Amino acid sequence: MFKRIAGVLCAVLLIALPARADEGSVRKAFEGKFPSMKIESVTRMPFPGLYEIVFDGQVVYTDEKLTYLMNGNLFDLRDAKERNLTRERRDQIASGALVKAQPNAIKRVKGNGKRIIYTFEDPNCGYCKELQKELNKVKDITVYTFLLPILSADSAEKAKAVWCAKDRAKAWDDLMNKAALPANAVKTCATPLEENQLLAQRFGVRGTPAVYLANGQQVGGFLPAEKLEQALAAVQ
Repeated sequence: MFKRIAGVLCAVLLIALPARADEGSVRKAFEGKFPSMKIESVTRMPFPGLYEIVFDGQVVYTDEKLTYLMNGNLFDLRDAKERNLTRERRDQIASGALVKAQPNAIKRVKGNGKRIIYTFEDPNCGYCKELQKELNKVKDITVYTFLLPILSADSAEKAKAVWCAKDRAKAWDDLMNKAALPANAVKTCATPLEENQLLAQRFGVRGTPAVYLANGQQVGGFLPAEKLEQALAAVQ
């Protein structure tokens, strides 16, 4: 008899409790409020009633009914490290976007090339040229450079000349290390400059150089070789 009553009570409670929202319903609610924003993912967080929404590379948080929208860093304080979950997620998103965009970058491999760095650079950027000197000192590295001509119209012309060269890696090295433009470069070819600009905007890049590690972490602009080595060692 007791088991029967308990079963009935459980059934009543299940009927009375409101159904928990899922990722699909949260996505639909967000799209209803912000139809112009392209959602990349909706994920239930490991905390009751909290959802992560990623759109245009941005990370925000909301409740099940989309009553509130929070933009800021979410920390996990359950261990001594006090993990910044938002930063980790942003780095993860950036890493995926950088890997996907590799065909739009100039690739240079030194040694075994196991360690990876991504850079956004302008051909006329003085600090970018100084960065090249430091990169020359780093061994066993692969550098993906996204041409980002933002300083002048001349920057765009030089970027096009490098990209249209038969050997892009050599053309870029010669330009940044010796101030020499590639000879007999094709005058016109399809370039990824617009795509690079959109990628830079997605990451909030406002100047060159901008340096990213394989895990998506931005480590600043110009860095001396020893700082680059420290940053690379931290992600191994």
